[in-house]
Amino acid sequence: MELWKIREHPELAQTAALWFHEKWGVPLDAYEQSIRACLAGKSPVPQWYVALEAGRIIGGLGVIDNDFHNRKDLSPNVCAVYVEQAYRCRGIAGQLLRLVCQDMKALGIGTLYLITDHLNFYERYGWKFFCMVQGDGEQEMCRMYMHQA
Repeated sequence: MELWKIREHPELAQTAALWFHEKWGVPLDAYEQSIRACLAGKSPVPQWYVALEAGRIIGGLGVIDNDFHNRKDLSPNVCAVYVEQAYRCRGIAGQLLRLVCQDMKALGIGTLYLITDHLNFYERYGWKFFCMVQGDGEQEMCRMYMHQA
């Protein structure tokens, strides 16, 4: 398995956009625009990362300003964390999370946020519960985690 930064592999842009779209149901155009902004390199956010096995995407995540919640001051956000079912419980998500934290620190961003409904997963990788936030269009509050490098 290999971990790739999309900004270093523009040939994966369209494949990655489609993969994230299929996993999360967010419009394809939103991923395409965000990945284009990543490739333009004008700022450290957004960024996109994938795990590949035999040339196929098996996991990925991104970094965007805000992951559809009411706390616009808590930025940037790790988003779209996903590992294909057949590859779960192998530490791939942890490797992706470590990569994103190290890479964003190298780009000058030491604090990252993410929202989730998972309990006890992100703590394994150094993330700490920060607060509850309101997701856009959601009635239930969701958990916001923070990671500081």
